Amino acid sequence: MQLDLNLLTVLDALLEEGTVMGAAERLHLSSPAVSRTLGRLRKVTGDDILVRTGHSMAPTPYAESVREEVHRLVRQAHAVLSPIRELDLAELDRTFTIQCHDAVATSLVPVLVGRIQRQASGVRVRVVAERPVDTDDLRHGRVDLELGGEGPKLPEFRSEPLGEDRLVVAMRADHPCAAGLDLPAYATQPHVVISRRGRLTAPIDEVLAAEGLRRTVIASVATVATALRIAARGDALVTCTATLGRPLIEAFGLVVRPLPIESPAATIHCTWHQRYDSDPAHAWLREQVRASLEEINAG
Repeated sequence: MQLDLNLLTVLDALLEEGTVMGAAERLHLSSPAVSRTLGRLRKVTGDDILVRTGHSMAPTPYAESVREEVHRLVRQAHAVLSPIRELDLAELDRTFTIQCHDAVATSLVPVLVGRIQRQASGVRVRVVAERPVDTDDLRHGRVDLELGGEGPKLPEFRSEPLGEDRLVVAMRADHPCAAGLDLPAYATQPHVVISRRGRLTAPIDEVLAAEGLRRTVIASVATVATALRIAARGDALVTCTATLGRPLIEAFGLVVRPLPIESPAATIHCTWHQRYDSDPAHAWLREQVRASLEEINAG
């Protein structure tokens, strides 16, 4: 049986007001329209619902027995179709999963967790590493936010740039190039490439090729930490982001020098699925990520 759930709304008004005219005024409908709906209700339930008693109408025993249940169902339906858009951070109890590479996790996540705990102590953050291949985790809600250098490739995803981070060259403090790094020296030194997909080239290689140069890549690794550890143990250079990479660069006792060729800065993107566009809690999380990066840049 197919039921029109609007019948419940009219039934609730009839039981509350006790008359067709009163229900019509409450629902901003005409009396004939409510009378027709009352007829449908009588047909569906097999009960008169309201019966005339002199100059007024009285509910039947059946109508009396379902009055509270009908009212509760109508309230629930209104709550489902009119979700609360105001966010109560004190009552927010939720776990957010963020996927990012290790430099973002090391630099941004500690600031983000501090901000979240000061505002919403019931919120937990789960940080997972980037995968070597693309997955459906963001689409299926296993990941709430992706933070990284790539924007979305499908229209179902939303993305916004959080900012840019200039590229620098990291090396050990006593590296031969620490005193000064020009383009020929950069090209002749061994390099470690950071690539979650295991690629042995990066956009910087196209810039070098335009200058007639080619560098020697000795390794491709998935994380910034691994690349910098290799640099700390030898002569390899690592081209990485300055701000987000700073905590790891400092942890390994490395120094940085400017990239000796003009190259676009790395853009940091925040990506999520469109299902969260109107979710107040998710919007708040995105704002905290943005504010955390601004705090890092200011420091």
